[in-house]
Amino acid sequence: MGELATKMGMEITELSAERAVGSIPVEGNRQPVGLLHGGAYVVLAESLGSMAANVHAGPGRFAVGIELSASHSRSATSGRVTGTCTAIHLGGTLTTHEIVLTDDEGRRCSTVRITNMIRERR
Repeated sequence: MGELATKMGMEITELSAERAVGSIPVEGNRQPVGLLHGGAYVVLAESLGSMAANVHAGPGRFAVGIELSASHSRSATSGRVTGTCTAIHLGGTLTTHEIVLTDDEGRRCSTVRITNMIRERR
């Protein structure tokens, strides 16, 4: 998962090219006013989208993020935030995933879309 994901307490519970699910705790990832940092939503989303894209890339290839957009609609202050990543497009050179991030009550907090480019390993 990488050092940042580990520092944030990220847990992955499902991973395929079509769908990935993971979560982070709010505690330890808050901004000074007590809300989950907006960047924390993006780190969780980008991690899920990139991991799913790398599963799709398969042996001898890898995925790198080339575009990401996020819209935050609600703030989490406690508990965990869960991201559910769903494939929109799984192509030979590009993948696009949408990640919906929700709080413990199932309320949408953020929506992220990521596009990854598939590259050949050298």
